[in-house]
Amino acid sequence: MSTAILTGPPVPGSSLEGDLRSLGFDVRSAADTTEAVKLLDETPAGDRVALVDPRFVGHLHSLRLGLTDPRFPAAAVPGALTAQPEARAALGRALRTAPGGPDAVAAALDAEGVAVQRPELGSLVAAVPADPAARGESERAVAAVDDEAIRLRTAVKSRDGFFTTYFISPYSRYIARWCARRGLTPNQVTTASLITALIAAGCAATGTRGGYVAAGVLLLLSFVLDCTDGQLARYSLQYSTMGAWLDATFDRAKEYAYYAGLALGAIRGGDDVWALALGAMVLQTCRHVVDFSFNEANHDATGNTSPTAALSGKLDSVGWTVWVRRMIVLPIGERWAMIAVLTAVTTPRIVFYALLVGCAFAACYTTAGRVLRSVTRRATRTDRAAQALADLADSGPLAEWFRKGGPRFSGGFRAPVIAFLATGLLLAAAFERGGSWSFVGAAAFYAVLSGFALSGNLKGALDWLVPPFFRVAEYCTILILAVRADVPGALPAAFGLVAAVAYHHYDTVYRIKGGTGAPPNWLVRAIGGQEGRILLVAVLAALSTTIDFPLALTVLAVAVALVVLAESIRFWVSSGAPAVHDEGETA
Repeated sequence: MSTAILTGPPVPGSSLEGDLRSLGFDVRSAADTTEAVKLLDETPAGDRVALVDPRFVGHLHSLRLGLTDPRFPAAAVPGALTAQPEARAALGRALRTAPGGPDAVAAALDAEGVAVQRPELGSLVAAVPADPAARGESERAVAAVDDEAIRLRTAVKSRDGFFTTYFISPYSRYIARWCARRGLTPNQVTTASLITALIAAGCAATGTRGGYVAAGVLLLLSFVLDCTDGQLARYSLQYSTMGAWLDATFDRAKEYAYYAGLALGAIRGGDDVWALALGAMVLQTCRHVVDFSFNEANHDATGNTSPTAALSGKLDSVGWTVWVRRMIVLPIGERWAMIAVLTAVTTPRIVFYALLVGCAFAACYTTAGRVLRSVTRRATRTDRAAQALADLADSGPLAEWFRKGGPRFSGGFRAPVIAFLATGLLLAAAFERGGSWSFVGAAAFYAVLSGFALSGNLKGALDWLVPPFFRVAEYCTILILAVRADVPGALPAAFGLVAAVAYHHYDTVYRIKGGTGAPPNWLVRAIGGQEGRILLVAVLAALSTTIDFPLALTVLAVAVALVVLAESIRFWVSSGAPAVHDEGETA
């Protein structure tokens, strides 16, 4: 429930009460501060409460932005303040000590250390005029600006890819408004996008030209809905923890399910492209790990400047370079458009070749730029950043034992160098001796080195490369061993295993981004950590002459998926889950 308390006598002829009721508030009037405090105390503790100056003049959307956004414990615009249940106690104290109206109470909350969100209003009006002349001027300013047009425009992300900006958002925002007016929620649209993508994957799996054309069209429709759900959330301010979780995970589920559909369709046409499908998934996931790891290492660093970053800032002032640099990293809009068109007119093999080439170039471009930024900037990284990198490493009991008991490496480039050497030696051994007991020894040696790589504090300039190296080691080992096994079903089973593990890694990222930290230690230990899974798969490959290797990989994939999904669902539907909403287009 939501209650709005007008902290003074109502203004005759004002539409304020009607506006507040249209936003879902139960409106009550208080003649003075004493009565406002009394009404606040009478309001159930679980309700959102707003204090509004009856003289308020402004757009309805100004009130919506200031009073209904669920992501913030407290928020304010001139003349209006709201507090969620977790900030109610502080609101009561501030109201008693600062009886000067909502603006004074908001200042008192700031002084108490409660973060009060103040949304950017731009050309929207929110004012408390002191006299009739000022009120008339404010009302004329309100009439001069169409807040619905602004609401539609701001429903679109401020930063998006070229394809999304010019080929999707010009009409998807109107679909979002249509959904809002019919009471549809962002979660429903997100689910519709997933279902559409899964149908597209099913069409691709038919292996027919008609199926491929239908798959391409449906994949683009799924992307339109994928854009619409976020625009609907911003248009109607329907943010939720469940929506954050669905939005963060469904994009990957849709894309990787589509890869599997293409691989199944190719099999029907006599072409086995499972290795390419798994390679595309590995490359795309590793790209994201680079993004997440770099951002977590640097988002709260001090002195976070470099000549490379300065050059990028200068290029941003040249309009066409912005779009070129956004497009060459092949973000989700451009990537899905390419996949859809190539599916309709070519073959799955060509689709995967294009994906691998495009994503490899994008990965080299972005990683090289971030390495240059890291070695040229003089940043001081925080303990939180170091802990985030350690959590992203996803190390299990073996690596942790060697981290604590081995030599202490810290500073310089020691951590990424050791991680790079460990990964390189592991993959070289996989190519040469994968499926043998000698490779099991190489996997055990990798576990030792991966523990040594984590022995420092991970505050070095390039320490953010450690988690990506570990992801390359694990995913590529599974891919290589499945290829070397050369038995039917090994690659599809490996695809499922990498998908399950990748979900765990994405889940870890979004928990860290939300400020709640990594998954619990018991979960990481239960699924072995990255080095434990590598060693287990190596053992299964060595036993492939006596056991059904594809079946073993499938059982492992199902076990990992069940454990990870159960804990993930428990967390994201709990009250402690963060409302993570990405305002930039995910690569």
